[in-house]
Amino acid sequence: MAIEIKAPTFPESVADGTVATWHKKPGDAVKRDELIVDIETDKVVLEVLATADGVLGAIVKNEGDTVLSDEVLGSIVEGGAAAAAPAVAAPAAAQAAAPAAEGEDDPVAAPAARKLAEENGINIASVAGTGKGGRVTKEDVVAAVAAKKAAPAAAPAKAAAPAAAAPVFAAGDRVEKRVPMTRLRAKVAERLVEAQSNMAMLTTFNEVDMTEVMALRSKYKDLFEKSHNGVRLGFMSFFVKAATEALKRFPAVNASIDGSDIVYHGYADVGVAVSSDRGLVVPVLRNAELMSLAEIEGGIATFGKKARDGKLSMEEMTGGTFTITNGGTFGSMMSTPIVNPPQAAILGMHNILQRPMAINGQVVIRPMMYLALSYDHRLIDGKEAVTFLVTIKNLLEDPARLLLDI
Repeated sequence: MAIEIKAPTFPESVADGTVATWHKKPGDAVKRDELIVDIETDKVVLEVLATADGVLGAIVKNEGDTVLSDEVLGSIVEGGAAAAAPAVAAPAAAQAAAPAAEGEDDPVAAPAARKLAEENGINIASVAGTGKGGRVTKEDVVAAVAAKKAAPAAAPAKAAAPAAAAPVFAAGDRVEKRVPMTRLRAKVAERLVEAQSNMAMLTTFNEVDMTEVMALRSKYKDLFEKSHNGVRLGFMSFFVKAATEALKRFPAVNASIDGSDIVYHGYADVGVAVSSDRGLVVPVLRNAELMSLAEIEGGIATFGKKARDGKLSMEEMTGGTFTITNGGTFGSMMSTPIVNPPQAAILGMHNILQRPMAINGQVVIRPMMYLALSYDHRLIDGKEAVTFLVTIKNLLEDPARLLLDI
């Protein structure tokens, strides 16, 4: 019985997807809930799992093909037997498979052979023994390791380099390599051009003295981590808390334009830009105004891990009423971030540098950070933007204000 493999149901904001990677070939055995194909959308990579045990049948949509919601990708022959391994497999690997096919138990192997096999991820049962009575020797394992390194990978790795990764050229090469944009990169490019074309975008700057925040973090970071099950205290949680407080005072910065209407949001869903192998992604902290510092830090850490593993869900990537991006992580001194429509503003953090500052008539060295607020001037007046950024500055320079709500 053939069971159809279908693409996931995409949300309204996603029109279609692209088949990124088939992890199985026709004739390969599959198990229920095993990953068989990845679908790349504008925002995330969606995993399609097998719905039954069997054998992968015909593939309808190949890698690179565009698919719609619930469109058929291929089929699984339920209960079918896997096809024989192709003859083009590496000779050593083919020979190694022979003993296992006879259904023998764990073969007799020398201790040194077992240890070497474990260190190199080799199944000792798959190694053909050449010693007396079929005993697996160390030399047999060395040969299997060499064959494994020489043979091409049987299945694409989930964490493989992105299709648009920059190639590495040798010095003096006059060659060119053309690679297609990933859907994520293409969508980011489209939205950035859209933002600059459709918005009256301006950027206002200020600087914040990080002395108090850094002192607070230094004093309590160990106790904080111990008290909150390993969650580390960073700087981003202070900025998120300061931003949500400022958003309460200046609701226009947390609003958006929908046609001829202004939509004011009674909640702060803050997007936090996270770097991943696929590019910059912006998962969203829902109701960030209600979250503690520990909840914010924990949420950001979880997003970072999911971004690296390609596990962010569509729900985690959609929405958002305000965004914060931290170019300072990479050493940026100053930038003008681009607003993520339909949001009205984005806050840019930058590198913290020790600089001489005039304080009460004296020159002192302070850890200073430049802040940038890019905003849609159609919705936010210059006075509101400047005062919003000054509010964040004041809250960070005197963190007690965050507790006292002043």
